Amino acid sequence: VFKMELASFEKEKYVKIREVIEEYRGSLGSLIQVLHKTQNILGYLPQEIQRFIAHQLNIPYSRIYGVITFYDFFRLDPVGKYTITVCLGTACYVKGGLEILKTLKKELKVEVGRTTRDRLFTLSTARCFGSCGLAPVIMINKEIYGRLSPRRVLKVVEEYRLREANRGGE
Repeated sequence: VFKMELASFEKEKYVKIREVIEEYRGSLGSLIQVLHKTQNILGYLPQEIQRFIAHQLNIPYSRIYGVITFYDFFRLDPVGKYTITVCLGTACYVKGGLEILKTLKKELKVEVGRTTRDRLFTLSTARCFGSCGLAPVIMINKEIYGRLSPRRVLKVVEEYRLREANRGGE
């Protein structure tokens, strides 16, 4: 008998996930739809939910994990309050985008696609924001910061940290 500890999730979300699984049960090629809709409910796909889906659809957990890690749009971690996206398009790359990314990884102590322990920042990359004249650029949520250097990007991050400290982390 399979028992799932879903105490960390609201009952309402659990019910929605069960409904998604039931909607797609038995349909060929339904796994990506189930995962996508589940991620829309939770914001990410934690291991306990992956195992639950595997059990409910009677497929190996390794297959679920393989699909999630193959596609960039699936998340294993909750998303931070601020998503920092580093442009790695040609202009940004040539003008130091990779150094900006390395600086952020070191400062935030997080890899691309992951979220900081305090759930304040999620780090990601993109190919182009259409702001090549400002290269290199990052976007934090929907705000673009351009003409960055490693030192300037650290100042931007510090501004966000200070903003949160002044709010009391709301």
